[in-house]
Amino acid sequence: MSSAIHPEQIFRPEILGLSAYHVPPATGMIKLDAMENPYPLPPVLREEIANLMMQAPINRYPDASAASLKTSLRRALTIPDDMSILLGNGSDEIIQIIAMAAAKPDAVLMSVEPAFVMFRMIATFTHIRYVGVPLKNDFSLNLELMLNAIAEHQPAVIFLAYPNNPTGNLFDPEAIKKIIAAAPGIVVVDEAYQAFADTSFMDELSEYPNLLLMRTLSKSGLAGLRLGLLIGQPKWLEQLEKLRLPYNIGIMTQLIAEKVLHHTAVLSEQAEAIKSERAKMSTFFATMKNVEAYPSKANFILFRVNKASQIFQALKQRRILIKNLDGTHPLLENCLRVTVGTPEENSQFCTALQSLLNEIA
Repeated sequence: MSSAIHPEQIFRPEILGLSAYHVPPATGMIKLDAMENPYPLPPVLREEIANLMMQAPINRYPDASAASLKTSLRRALTIPDDMSILLGNGSDEIIQIIAMAAAKPDAVLMSVEPAFVMFRMIATFTHIRYVGVPLKNDFSLNLELMLNAIAEHQPAVIFLAYPNNPTGNLFDPEAIKKIIAAAPGIVVVDEAYQAFADTSFMDELSEYPNLLLMRTLSKSGLAGLRLGLLIGQPKWLEQLEKLRLPYNIGIMTQLIAEKVLHHTAVLSEQAEAIKSERAKMSTFFATMKNVEAYPSKANFILFRVNKASQIFQALKQRRILIKNLDGTHPLLENCLRVTVGTPEENSQFCTALQSLLNEIA
């Protein structure tokens, strides 16, 4: 009897209609598709981490509140004392917690388009209506359109990435402040790439009671730990804590992250190296004909090129993996996104791209 039951009978139609988030295999590839820091931690620090792991009581559950880690995060990220911290298994879990909490009947979750794809996907997961407001052709905020959409849809939550993914640009901070002021609900500014942007809304948290700030350690070199955090006034985070699953931050993540946060100079040096390479790649793109690269304050560069999908596949055949965004949104037609890697990786990418463009031309 039970064998005759099919997923279509049990699962929500919008879930059946989704495609799973695709992570392509990258074994043996120059991996420039996922905005990871290409640099490993220094050997001395890795040795300290190895010693920590030897003593880790993995037979016990981790500290459910991760109190010690939060103290280290507060110090390392200069988080105001009057703001609370919520930790997530990556930023994705935090987005999901916020969406779940806000998903009242007819509630709206709003973002811009194109934006981080998980804003839209998690809205679907959590059964909250998603509204995406198009950016201008240069990927800047369309403030008038945004304010009109806020007035019309009265969103419970607005997500804005600063810098934006996949475009890499910083939105006008004054425009963001106007959106925060106009919002009837909370505004979550996602600062996943803050290490490469040298600007933040951290100082605005006290001024705007409905502002929440999201950060991650993934882009700074700890992607494998999956640690995200939300910063904001206690009245919001006390409620969101109710949705956080117990022990969501494992003991290894807590121990390693805390150790690395006592060596923030290492992460800062790596971020500076990435910014230096980003500048070199931008200069390279500027010399190329028939390629339009967009200004970036993140650790990746979005660029537009004819026959983008063909270029993407040809690079893949040369064992270089970047991100193909062609076809994902009308504003991203013929767009590809490359993560800033090591000098050698970037050189190989640039040489391969130049060669392919000459061949195709």
